[in-house]
Amino acid sequence: MPSKPRVCAVSYLNTLPLVWGFLHGQQKDLLDLSFRLPSECADLLRLGQAEIGLPPAIELATQSDLVVIPGCSLSCREAVGSVLLACRKPIEDVQSLAADTGSRTSVALAQVVLARKYHRAVKVRPYPPLLEEMLDLADAALIIGDPALRLEKGVPDGVRLYDLGAEWVSLTRLPMVFAVWAVRRPAADPDLAAIFQASRQYGLAHIDQIAETEAPARGIAVDRARDYLSRNIRYEWGEPEIRGLTLFLEYAAELGLAPRKTSFEMLDEPAMAM
Repeated sequence: MPSKPRVCAVSYLNTLPLVWGFLHGQQKDLLDLSFRLPSECADLLRLGQAEIGLPPAIELATQSDLVVIPGCSLSCREAVGSVLLACRKPIEDVQSLAADTGSRTSVALAQVVLARKYHRAVKVRPYPPLLEEMLDLADAALIIGDPALRLEKGVPDGVRLYDLGAEWVSLTRLPMVFAVWAVRRPAADPDLAAIFQASRQYGLAHIDQIAETEAPARGIAVDRARDYLSRNIRYEWGEPEIRGLTLFLEYAAELGLAPRKTSFEMLDEPAMAM
């Protein structure tokens, strides 16, 4: 293993509170930190090109050697604001979905919500986050991350937005977990948990600074970024998040979107039953 663990973080605004300590706090220079799309983080972990990452949560069912670093997540307990389903027809009539595949969890979540809440089985077509083109291709479009936050500035006439975080919470009364810190088992040092939790605490104490520093370059209003990071996105990892993630993975497996998994492993803790 390299002298510094290679860590792949997500390049979206919502990740910055988790890594702000690694960038500016006492945890700076402890890790070899890079930024990618969520799906790319998953691929780097799978290929052994990163020891630690923030992969889409569904990867816990597809990569058997991932160990969850407890204490941190990217999750929501109400509307998330950055995982949006855009439709030009009633959602009950949707048959096809153009999906930004940057996050595999969000693509699976869209299919779970459409199947379980609206009784729709949809054909998914991968496409870049270009809303008008996506809606020319399919009945609905999935937009995630910073592009979803920018979409709030203006939606084309006749297009309705559904927040998939809110849809999940309405369906299950549980949080939706989009991503967790995970380490490949050969690098699973119990001391990592305290380091990652400390970076999270530092970031949560500097939300204003993150919004003011990062939002303008991303085309996001500072006030919206501040509200999003402090209200929409949650960074906890507790019993409600564990139950929400467990149920999501169960629903995804029922639709054939991921292998069925009966447990996941947490760093320095016994496997949690699922």
